[in-house]
Amino acid sequence: MTIFTGAKERRVLDLVKSCFSAVVLFLLAIPGLSATADTGERAEFVFCGNADNDLVRVAGQSGITVRRFDSPEQAVKAAPHGAGLLILADHYPGKTTDVPSNLFETAARKELRVYVEYPTSLPGMKVGQPKAMRLERVVVTSEAFGDSLKPMSIALINACHLVEIQAPNPLLVAAKVAGVHKAVFGLADTPTYPVLFEQPGGKVLVSTTKLSHFVTGRYLPQDAWVAIWRMVLAWLQPGRSVPELHWTATVRPSYSATEPLPPDAELRALSRAADWFVTSRILRHPDWPKRALDWALTYNTVRDMPGADWPLGDGSLGLVEGYSSTIRLDGSQPMRYTVRNDCMSEVAMALAFHAAINRDDASARVAGNLLDYIYFRSPLARGPRAHPDSPSYGLVGWSLDRLGKYYGDDNARAMLGVLATAELLDESRWNDAVARCLLANLRTTGIHGYRKPCVNEERLQRLGWKAFWSDDSVWYSPHYEGWLWACYLWAYDKTGFEPFLDKSKTAIRMLMEAYPDRWSWVIRSSQIERARALLPLAWLIRIEDTPEHRRWLRRVTTDLLAMQDESGAIRETLGGATQAVLSNAQYGTGEVAIIQQDGDSLCDLLYTNNFALIGLHEAAAVTGDPFYRKAEDKLARFLCRIQIRSKDHPELDGAWYRAFDFRRWEYWASNADWEWGAWCVESGWAAPWIAGTFALRRMKTSLWDLTSGVRITESVRRYRARMLPNWIDYDSSGVDSHSRNKP
Repeated sequence: MTIFTGAKERRVLDLVKSCFSAVVLFLLAIPGLSATADTGERAEFVFCGNADNDLVRVAGQSGITVRRFDSPEQAVKAAPHGAGLLILADHYPGKTTDVPSNLFETAARKELRVYVEYPTSLPGMKVGQPKAMRLERVVVTSEAFGDSLKPMSIALINACHLVEIQAPNPLLVAAKVAGVHKAVFGLADTPTYPVLFEQPGGKVLVSTTKLSHFVTGRYLPQDAWVAIWRMVLAWLQPGRSVPELHWTATVRPSYSATEPLPPDAELRALSRAADWFVTSRILRHPDWPKRALDWALTYNTVRDMPGADWPLGDGSLGLVEGYSSTIRLDGSQPMRYTVRNDCMSEVAMALAFHAAINRDDASARVAGNLLDYIYFRSPLARGPRAHPDSPSYGLVGWSLDRLGKYYGDDNARAMLGVLATAELLDESRWNDAVARCLLANLRTTGIHGYRKPCVNEERLQRLGWKAFWSDDSVWYSPHYEGWLWACYLWAYDKTGFEPFLDKSKTAIRMLMEAYPDRWSWVIRSSQIERARALLPLAWLIRIEDTPEHRRWLRRVTTDLLAMQDESGAIRETLGGATQAVLSNAQYGTGEVAIIQQDGDSLCDLLYTNNFALIGLHEAAAVTGDPFYRKAEDKLARFLCRIQIRSKDHPELDGAWYRAFDFRRWEYWASNADWEWGAWCVESGWAAPWIAGTFALRRMKTSLWDLTSGVRITESVRRYRARMLPNWIDYDSSGVDSHSRNKP
């Protein structure tokens, strides 16, 4: 026998122990290994924690015998020799976990392996004060989790607080990193905080935070947390059989990837979306606390969701934007209290569809109230926007906190929402407002048919509308420009006013000549732009059905659908970049795509798939080509499947998140977007266009055909004389006799 006595020899022995420990951790983490190579003994665990702790509950449900105690002293005393002891953070995050140092000595004598969370102190180690994480995610830094969770894999602890400890060779760290599944730039240039490590010299596994909050706190992705707990439990009971943990996420898709859909799945999805507009508590009420109503006046105010005791509104005071992407400790999400024209108009449309199909008078009233609020009660369409001599006459403000910002895209989606609502409710009282808005946007559109993405009130008042009318700039972005062209084409069809057609045709031709090399890829996504191009390209065929126009539509759609997965999801791809976020430091600092690099198995429900659905629907309707209908059907089925289902969070049930991972079949993505991240729920944009298209499919009509009955010609004629005074002569047919003149 060799006896090591010197310092050098002890270092060698420590190194051997360290290597052996790492090998053991790796082997134990391999799925199935502990079950095939174990001693046949059943694992014994003792828990110190509340009965409602997620780990305690899930362990019991997964076949683990749970022996639970309220204090570390009781747990250590009762633990059988060689058992695995888990001391959980009952008072997280407000209070750390107190474990007397002598208990570690007692545990060692009983050869217990100990897992402790969020400790106040540890023998021989300095433990710092709790620190709240913000943009940091969990990164794997060890081989201990096996092939199912390799080094640099990313997981998420929502609302994470941790105690800072300088620990050698951590298994998990918290760090601000770019990436979806992996930290693509590594950890060299970003601060790291140990999350899970083995205490040197003892059989103690330390978590600096509360890992056991994984169900309530909605830790993501689920397969990563299965692997993490597999490793922890196997470490606690090496060589023994440990059942794998199984649980149902509190917020999850409505259907699995493969289960049969009910025949009326789309109708159910429409009804659930309509219910969500109420249960989400986004409808404002005058009896809400004044401070909450005033939050809408400050840009991008995010606060707790409306209280359960706050009364529900009926649309007469508008609605708030929706839920932020942040997930709180209890799994809830804060509300974004902005009051936006586009969101309200789109929700009105969705509710009007629901009212028409399901004969729901209450939904019809809310839909009408929302539009009345926009145009007759709120300042969105008042002030300079209501003054006939103002350059901004007819425009509608973006939001209550940004009245002087006029995004063309937002005005366009709002107008389409109003047109659909007007027809569904058989109402004409908003026709004048839509006519003014059409002309107001047209006269701030340049000579090539392109409008600056956002026209500002101050600049518009200073320069006058003619400066925008004669502007020669271009912006090859269907996201910002395309749906205004769709509105103009619709308006031309109803009024014969040729500037609506001229500007649209010129712009679309230039757009297609620039495709794809000179397109501007908003938030570095190419699919967003393609999806937004479908509607104007389809409606151009409504006006001029030519082989060239059909080729344009087919070309863009083919490129879009090249990334349609068998599930029906349309995968995001990058445009003009190889990485969405260019460094770890850039993560969480701007608006950006939900993917990190091409190949990430993610789809975007806020910017792409939602608009692709209505675009494909209109393309199928105008062309009769099964190519479009087949893709639309696949996408529709997919969207039915991934609608949010949650009993624990009814405020989310029936909505759609921005991001979905169709390989993991889970709401997972890069949350790098600083405002509208992976788990945001917008009242507009997503749900209204998805649900609205389901309604159109149910009604066996198109948006174009549905809105054909809106009588707007006389309103446009009347306001055109003031807003575009060089076009005032009509022939007897109502079509301009010299509409190609320029002012």
